[in-house]
This record gives sequence, C-alpha cells and structure tokens, in this order.
Amino acid sequence: MQDQLAELVARAESELPVLASRPDFEAAKARYVGPKGDLTVLMKQMGSVPKEERPAMGKLINETKTRLQSLLDDTLARLEAAELAAQLGPAVDPTLPSPDPLPGTRHPLTQVREELCSILRKVGFNVVEGPEVETEYYCFDALNTPPTHPARDPQDTFYFPATASFTNVDKKVPEEKYLLRTHTSSVQIRTMLKGEPPIRIVSPGRVYRRDTVDATHSANFHQLEGLYIDRNVTVADLKALLDYVLKSLLGSETKVRFRPHYFGYTEPSFEVDLSARHLPKVNKEWVEIMGCGMVDPAVFDDVGYDSSVWSGYAFGMGIERIAMMIYGIDDIRYFYQNDLRFLRQFC
Repeated sequence: MQDQLAELVARAESELPVLASRPDFEAAKARYVGPKGDLTVLMKQMGSVPKEERPAMGKLINETKTRLQSLLDDTLARLEAAELAAQLGPAVDPTLPSPDPLPGTRHPLTQVREELCSILRKVGFNVVEGPEVETEYYCFDALNTPPTHPARDPQDTFYFPATASFTNVDKKVPEEKYLLRTHTSSVQIRTMLKGEPPIRIVSPGRVYRRDTVDATHSANFHQLEGLYIDRNVTVADLKALLDYVLKSLLGSETKVRFRPHYFGYTEPSFEVDLSARHLPKVNKEWVEIMGCGMVDPAVFDDVGYDSSVWSGYAFGMGIERIAMMIYGIDDIRYFYQNDLRFLRQFC
C-alpha cells in the first residue's frame, strides 16, 4: 500500500499542474479524492493491514491526503486566476488617459441636496449631520414617540441584533437598542442636547425604512430636515420659510398650502402640499411634499429647554421626491442603478 500511495502522489504531481480547464479539474478531483477515487479505494484497504502497522499506515494516508488536497487547491487557484484574466482581457495601463471624453458630474440627488442647503444657508441655517446608526432614544424617545407607535415595530425599522456594539454612537441609556435611523430628526435632538437656543439648523442625510421597493418607494432614501428655535416663533414664520424655500427651488409660480396632520414631535402639525403644474410630469393640482409643525413642548422638556420661553418649528422632506418633480423622473430606482445613460443627463 505504501508504494501505491507514493505512486498516487507522483501521478497527481505530474497531472494536476498541466490541467487547462475547470471540467478537467473536476474530473481529476473525482478520480483522486472522490467517493470512488483512488485514495478512497486505498483507505478502504486499511482493514487488511496488520494491526501493528496501522498507526504508521494511517499517518502515511493522512500525509497523502494532505498532499493531494494541496495540489488540488493550487490547481483550482491557477484555473480561477486564468478565468479571471480571460474575463478582464488585455492588461490595462492605468497611466493612460481615460477613453471616455465626457466630464464627470454630481449625482442628481447631490445636486438637489446642495441646492436646498444653499437656499437655507441664505436665511441663516447651518448644515449639521449625524450618524446613520442610532439608538432608540435619539430616534424615538426624545421625539415624543411612544413605545407602541408603529414606526418602532421591527416590521418598519431596521434594528441591529442585541449583541451588536458600536463605539462611535452615543447612548443615552445603556440598555438601548441600535437601529438604522428612520429620519434625520435624531440630528435635531443631538444638536439641542449640545447647547442652548437660538438654533437654526438643517440636517440632510440617508435614512432607512422597511419599505417594499417599487417606483415610488425605497428601503433607503434621503431626507432633509430643518429646525428653528428662538423666542416667539410662530406658524407664520414656518409658512413664510417654506414658501421661500419651495419657490426658490421650484419657481415663483409654486403655491403652498398646509393641511392639519399628526406628528408625535410637533404640535400643531401639518402636511404641506404644493401646486407646481409648470414642472414636468406634475399633472395634479396639489401634490403632498413634506411634513412640518411647531416643536412639541414635550420635546423641549426632554432636552432641558424651558417651553414657556422657547418655541420653534421643524420640517422634513424627501430629497428623492423633490428631485423626481424637478427632473420629471417617474421611478425612484433610477437614482440607485448607476446607469451612465441616466446620470449623464444631469451634467
């Protein structure tokens, strides 16, 4: 048997390095170590080996098995490298100029985000960003969202396992759960906890919800939210700001109206509709575009502000929805497909 094992290794050492295709490799692997392969047949002969010789023979079989496996691994790695090289084609010289003569451009969502931030900077808002991985306190509790609210259900929000740990996320309560933020309102809470009013910020960023992806929904999308806190802030100030923002972005013909609504962290709360029939593919008289309202005193109390002294408003909008209206895009999925034919339209 010792001679047979040595002969098996010698045969593999001469055959495997010259195999040229994946089918040849799979056939050779079956012949050597498969259920009916040569090594398997030799291992079944261990029962006929004298008892005193079995330890040495077992060691020899293990060495043979290890050597065969090493040869097979090297052969597979060589064939995979050859397949990859064939797919990539001739070597590319990275020092050569790009064959694409067209200049790059910012993504349409980036363009809309920066335009909105620019408009709000003109009236004193500062851009503030925060982490996408949040805790329940910043995302829900501090925003007056009760434990029974549907948004806190795992069917609506992406929670991390209880064993997850993130060193760069501030935790208000040690036992809180981690989650992917469902809105950028958490940035408002973080800002209020860092200092006293007056505050005037806008917080753009990516958010996540368990939505079924279709032409108008995505499991991740982008929001832009604003917060203004000062003395004697009223709904009139909120209405004036949103009139200014939407007309600056969409044109002076844009009309804005408020409808009463409910949000846990604002009171009173409103849905905002706009009329912009001059935009491409806007075929309705009124289109819902954002939510807003006066900051609920319970939110002020939670962050340590005196609600009898300070008042303020908050608003939030989806950047994708705004971009779809501006550019006449009817499917939100186009933004994420990285199709150059689509993206080059926004140069």
